[in-house]
Amino acid sequence: MKRHAVIDLGTNTFHLLIAEGGVQTAIHEIYRERRFVRLAEDGIETIGAIPYQRGLETLLHYRQMLDEYGIPVEQVCAFGTAALRTAANGKGFLNEVLERTGIKVQLISGEREAELIYKGVILAVPPTEERMLIMDIGGGSVEFIIADKQAIYWAQSFPIGVAVLYKNFHQHEPILLQETEQLKAYLEYTLSPLRQALEVSPCRQLAGASGTFDVLAEFIGTNTANHLHTTASREDFFPFYQQILHLDREERHGLPGVPPERADMIVVALILLEVVLQMAGIQQIITSAYAMKEGMLYEMMWEGGNEGMCKCMNA
Repeated sequence: MKRHAVIDLGTNTFHLLIAEGGVQTAIHEIYRERRFVRLAEDGIETIGAIPYQRGLETLLHYRQMLDEYGIPVEQVCAFGTAALRTAANGKGFLNEVLERTGIKVQLISGEREAELIYKGVILAVPPTEERMLIMDIGGGSVEFIIADKQAIYWAQSFPIGVAVLYKNFHQHEPILLQETEQLKAYLEYTLSPLRQALEVSPCRQLAGASGTFDVLAEFIGTNTANHLHTTASREDFFPFYQQILHLDREERHGLPGVPPERADMIVVALILLEVVLQMAGIQQIITSAYAMKEGMLYEMMWEGGNEGMCKCMNA
C-alpha cells in the first residue's frame, strides 16, 4: 500500500506520523517524530511570537521529512486542535504554514477529535463487550468517549487541557492544597455532563491516550502480550499520584521517567485523572499506544482511501 502521513498540531506537541497498511496490524509505522512546540506558552487566546516561530520551524522541518520519505502533500492530512481553534492569530499561522510549506492544515472540532481518538484506541486496546471510558488529555482540551468495540455511545470535548489548567491553577511549587482543592472543584463542576453520562453508561475501565498516560505506563504500567497497550490498577495509581503531588518543579524535572516536556504539567494532569477515576469508579487503567493520529491514518488507508482523506480535509 502507498504511504500516508498525518501531522497533528496539538496545543503542546506537533506530531508527524508516516505509515502504510500493515500485514499483522492495521498500521505499519515508517517514521514518527514529535516536537514540543507549546503553542499556549503565552496563553491560549493568542499564539505568542516565540511559540509561533517554533511551530513554523517544526512544520518546515516536517515538510523536509515528507520530501525525504517521498510523501506528496496530497497524501498528507494535517489538522489543528484546541489552541489553533481558539487563538486569535491561529488562522494567520495556518495561512503562513500553507504559504511556506504547501501543507494545508484543517481545524477539526472537539467532536471530530473524539471520533478519531476512538478509532485509534480500539486498534490498540483489547476488544470488550463492556463499555469503557476513553480519555485523551491534550494541552488545550480533553476528550471523553464512552464506547465499546461496536460503537460510540457518548462523546464530548472539554476545554480543560493541561496547559489551561496549569496556567490557571498551578501557581506555587509544590502545588498548594488550596490550589488542588480549587482545581478539583472546578473539574467536578465542568465535568458534570461526564458524570451524567456515566450514570447512564457505567464504565470500570479507562483507556487513556497521549502523553500523561505514557508517563503512567512508565511508572505503574504492566506490559501485555500486545505491545500496543499496558495496564495498571486503580490501587497502583494513587501512591504515584501522591508522590508527584508533593514534588516541586525541580524535583519533577529530576525524576527519571518523566519527560522534561511533561514535568511542568504532570501535576494538574494527575489531579484531573484522580477526579475522573473517583467520578467513574474506574478499576483498571489501560494506556493505548494509538490515539487520534492513528485513527486518522486508519480512515485514510482502510475506510475508502482518498475518501478518508476528504473526510479529514472537509471536517
